[in-house]
Amino acid sequence: MQNLLGGPDPTRLPERAELQDALDAGTDPVDLIKRAPDFSAAWAALAEQALADGQDVTAYAYARTGYHRGLDQLRRSGWKGHGPIPWDHRPNQGFLRSLGALAKAAKAIGETEEYDRCATFLADSDPAAHQAIGL
Repeated sequence: MQNLLGGPDPTRLPERAELQDALDAGTDPVDLIKRAPDFSAAWAALAEQALADGQDVTAYAYARTGYHRGLDQLRRSGWKGHGPIPWDHRPNQGFLRSLGALAKAAKAIGETEEYDRCATFLADSDPAAHQAIGL
């Protein structure tokens, strides 16, 4: 598909339906990470739960792991460090949720520059992600 606006084409991560279905069905994210350590959606789920429990430093560590594992996958999928990462493509949501959780955890621990960088990255990736995650 050619992007007529001149920017890079959107990056869409490969489907991981079996893992996503298991996560959606309530499988413990830790069990999924043991099967697939690069599954960002499981890291995001752990980070989001840690944030909800007030465990900001733990959330930061989980979110940073999910974020970096997602960056690796994006690069393998042709992403060059910029360009759209559509929220409506379900496999992208694990990375985007990890990025959002990283922003929230960074803010909670006083890491203002990291929060700003992550919030901007999320909005630049897809404004719908920024809104869905609530930043």
